Formats: sequence, C-alpha cells, structure tokens
Amino acid sequence: MTMFLDTSGLYAVADAGDRDHSRAVRAFEELRAAGETLRTTNYVVVELSALLASRLGLEAARWLHEDVEPILDVECVPSDVHRAAVGAFLATGRRRLSLVDCASFEVMRRAGIQTAFAVDKHFREQGFRTLP
Repeated sequence: MTMFLDTSGLYAVADAGDRDHSRAVRAFEELRAAGETLRTTNYVVVELSALLASRLGLEAARWLHEDVEPILDVECVPSDVHRAAVGAFLATGRRRLSLVDCASFEVMRRAGIQTAFAVDKHFREQGFRTLP
C-alpha cells in the first residue's frame, strides 16, 4: 500500500510537544516496519523543512533531510498538477486551506492514494482516510 505523508503528520512525529506526537511516532514506525511506500511531494518537504527550522530549529530540519527524506518517495509536482492545485486553492476561498494541501490532494487523486499520514482535518474533508 502507498501512504501519502503530509506536513502535519511528519511535524507531529518531530515535535515531542505536539498533542499527536505519541500516536504519530507509533504509526510512523509501524508504517516503516511494514515496508509501506511512503510518498510525498517536494512541496511538503519544503513546507515541512521551513516549519521545522522556524519552530524547532535546524536540527529538526536536519532530521527531515538526512533521516526521513531518504526513505520517502518524493514526487516533484509537475506543472499541470501545480496549475490544478492553484485553481482549487483560489476557488475554495478558504484561508486555512493551503496550496500545498491542494497539491497533495491532486497528487493523491491522480495516483489513487486513499490514505494520508496526516493530522490535518482537510484530508478527511476531501474524502481521504488519515492515520494516525
């Protein structure tokens, strides 16, 4: 099975103070042990790197790039997916829904991925299942 990894899920793994930290760490380790394909996008990697560096420091960003990123299948968002995501982002009129999320939804739909490692309610609102 292929699992899509969102910023929110990986951030919960990284931040020991996050309310979802324990569940996220446990679920992430189970996914890794099961040999699941862990897919994300370059947009998520950039967003998460900036978030980790600003909130938790450079060591947290280093953890992402040196320990986590090598085990991920990182898809570079192509221009047609980017355009579709921008269209969805602008059409929603919702400030709390990010362009990165819209790109993630588009990638998941096109790849037939139904489950996201995310604690972001927007994935459920879009009809996806979420872990943890």
